[in-house]
This record gives sequence, structure tokens and C-alpha cells, in this order.
Amino acid sequence: MKEKTLLVKDVMSRGAFFVHPETSITQCVLGLAQHKLSGAPVADNYGQLIGFVSEQDMLPSLVQSAYYCDEPRRVGDVMQSEVLTVNPNDHVLQVAKLMVEAKPKIYPVIEDNRLIGIITRRQVTKALIHSQEKCVPV
Repeated sequence: MKEKTLLVKDVMSRGAFFVHPETSITQCVLGLAQHKLSGAPVADNYGQLIGFVSEQDMLPSLVQSAYYCDEPRRVGDVMQSEVLTVNPNDHVLQVAKLMVEAKPKIYPVIEDNRLIGIITRRQVTKALIHSQEKCVPV
């Protein structure tokens, strides 16, 4: 008997690392390193997704802070406000196609307008390998 189709909810990280817009860039970078991520969703106090911030977004501010010994800026100052998201019931193959076309490495997973987790390129590639090995339809 074949297993069920792989959905985002089957491979995503629930309760994943996210930051608030008031989080300092330094704190965000340290959190990303701790969680082995290259970016994170930015959410308000109600769990509503308001942006996404990547190491690339923060790098110019970090350079300036290091050079001038300034206080680091906040995540809200450098985050991207237009964010590509996925739904927990989307097929992993759809997300893989998005990753090929749009290039983000991490997608926030949204349900009922709330951030419930993330799905990374690594999780998608592992799911596709699992599908190939076990003949699980995606």
C-alpha cells in the first residue's frame, strides 16, 4: 500500500524560530546561527506574519555597525515586507517548484492568517529524496 501524498505539514518545522520587528539585528543573527537558518519570519505579538529577514538583508547594517561602532538597527528596519508563503496543505512538490522559480530558501507556513512554522529547502529536498526512495507520491 502506498503512503499518502507528502504535504507541507508533513515535513515543516512547527513553532520555528521567528523574530519581532523590534528585535536587534545582532540578536537576530545570533538566533539564526543557533537555529542553523539563513533567515526568519518576522511576526507581531499576535503571530501575524509581517515580514521576513535574511542574513543578506542584515549584512549592510552589520557592516555599518562594525565600522562605526554604532548600535545595530532593528529587524523591522531591514526586513522584506512582501513575503512568499505556503499553506500546510500545499504539496511538497508545489513548494519545490516555488523554490526553483522564486529562489527563497525558507517559506513561512501560514494557516488562518497566522504563522505556524517554516519549511526550508533542506526539508523539501529530504522529502523529495524520501519520496524517491519509498515511492511516496508527491
